[in-house]
Amino acid sequence: MSFDRVAPFYRALEQLVFGDQLQQARLAFLEEIDRPRRVLIVGEGDGRFLTEFVRRHPRATIDCVEASARMIDFARSRSGGSEINFIHADFSTLSLEPDHYDLIVTHFFLDCFAGAALRDIVEKLGGVATPDACWLLSDFRVPESGWRRLWARFCICAMYFFFGLVSGLGTQRLEDPTPGLLAAGFERVSQRLTRGGMIKSELWRRPA
Repeated sequence: MSFDRVAPFYRALEQLVFGDQLQQARLAFLEEIDRPRRVLIVGEGDGRFLTEFVRRHPRATIDCVEASARMIDFARSRSGGSEINFIHADFSTLSLEPDHYDLIVTHFFLDCFAGAALRDIVEKLGGVATPDACWLLSDFRVPESGWRRLWARFCICAMYFFFGLVSGLGTQRLEDPTPGLLAAGFERVSQRLTRGGMIKSELWRRPA
């Protein structure tokens, strides 16, 4: 899976389909976290969240893991990433220090996995988080009922089909990562839903 092919026009594509809703989802709880010390951002993309994060938390030490080299280029140029450790790697094969990060960030990343792959990714992220860590995530979701559920399922299926063609995205179904986060000892503190419930932003925290 690589987003190199879509990197140059990813922002324009996102704006065309969702306006600024995905970016607002990424930033939803940025003001509600404690001042982080060591941060792990996985699947950052083109750096728009990272730029805002660095502006608000310039003293944080950041490891940014991204599988697309072209996305890293965009993120580095956008964020002025001299103080950011960009890691070009597939997170599933990456070795990181346990109990190291007090903030985990996964925006529109976990929805790229399902089944055992999703469980393994969430478990691995939980393993590198400190006992008092926070976790910021945003993802797509399918509302519980009504026409919004049908519309969301159609839109999400179309997105999986498109990104399967252009990026080699392996999964074609959306799976809720909540059970994995709960198993890793996190509790959901806040949730915001937008786009008729199709986009979610969540703040999770391990209780002290």
